[in-house]
Amino acid sequence: MLQGLEWISTHQQMIYMVILMIFVGIEVISRVPSVLHTPLMSGANAIHGVVIIGAIIVMGKAQEGNIFALVLGFVAVILGTLNVVGGFVVTDRMLEMFKKKK
Repeated sequence: MLQGLEWISTHQQMIYMVILMIFVGIEVISRVPSVLHTPLMSGANAIHGVVIIGAIIVMGKAQEGNIFALVLGFVAVILGTLNVVGGFVVTDRMLEMFKKKK
């Protein structure tokens, strides 16, 4: 308990910054019109390709006996790939709505 309070007191500015970022994020997201929400979210999902690259680096730099780093990297690659593919699928479905029907 004492260590937790000590950690909070040493990282107080960082905690305030995270709380401020949460409120700013909620405020920004709530002001996005629903028409723009899907393309913005699919674009943000596509940016998560950085997660895949980071996970591959973690897996490549892991020591031979470090199973935790390998498993964590593998899970991150799988989840990052699903996120990127999902972003492109949502974008494709959204763009299909605007094509003229034959």
